[in-house]
Amino acid sequence: MRFSTFDFTPVELVTARGVERFEIAPPEHIQGPLIETIVRELRGEGVCPSTGVSAARTSRVMDEIMKELRPMETKNYDKEERFDPATVEALKLHYAEILRLLGEDPAREGLLKTPERVAKAMAFLTKGYDENPLDIIRSAMFREEYRQMVLVKDIELYSLCEHHMLPFYGKAHVAYIPNGYITGLSKVARVVECFARRLQVQERLTVQIRDCIQEALNPMGVAVVIEASHMCMQMRGIEKQQSATTTSAFTGVFLSSQRTREEFMTLISHRYR
Repeated sequence: MRFSTFDFTPVELVTARGVERFEIAPPEHIQGPLIETIVRELRGEGVCPSTGVSAARTSRVMDEIMKELRPMETKNYDKEERFDPATVEALKLHYAEILRLLGEDPAREGLLKTPERVAKAMAFLTKGYDENPLDIIRSAMFREEYRQMVLVKDIELYSLCEHHMLPFYGKAHVAYIPNGYITGLSKVARVVECFARRLQVQERLTVQIRDCIQEALNPMGVAVVIEASHMCMQMRGIEKQQSATTTSAFTGVFLSSQRTREEFMTLISHRYR
């Protein structure tokens, strides 16, 4: 069987008896009416009922329908990334223009999907703006009379420097001394993640983590230390690849008691593995 994908030439069926040709009438252009409506609006002759908002809404509806129809890869767990289509589309256009300004061709094969990939990456790397760190802590608060130090150390963090939008990465060590309430250990790490997934400076990030835990739990004290390497210093500017930055922030007994503060510093310096 011979046929064309791109025009409406006859379909040919080749058999031992010869060649048969079948004339198939071109189908009606299903997008024609919408295109005509858009053209009329651009000419000032009417209003197109479809907008970017309605298109994004339709896309979300179709995503939900396809999710129900698509079999899950596993029976008990399915992790799915979701992005706001309108935001991704807007960012994609800007990144395509950035590529052009840098002297690249966004239409070449290796870059065709780069603007969309970068748009989704930036949406993920700044997802902390859509999260409430206080709600994270308060979602798992438990009354407990434990009044000794709780330390979650070596929490990996990745953030973007707000000055150059280059990554800085490292570890956070967070401790608090309960005053009637504790929180789930993972919530401490989630608070670090929430604040880190924003445009940041390390100094503010350290203070924000401290203040969030202090406000949510009202403990007897909070201690936060962050050790990080900044790519804005390593791959550009001063280009010091081995440099690292340490910041700290304390409240309560970690400020008033040198012994408690020293215990915290000793614990975060000890390596279990």
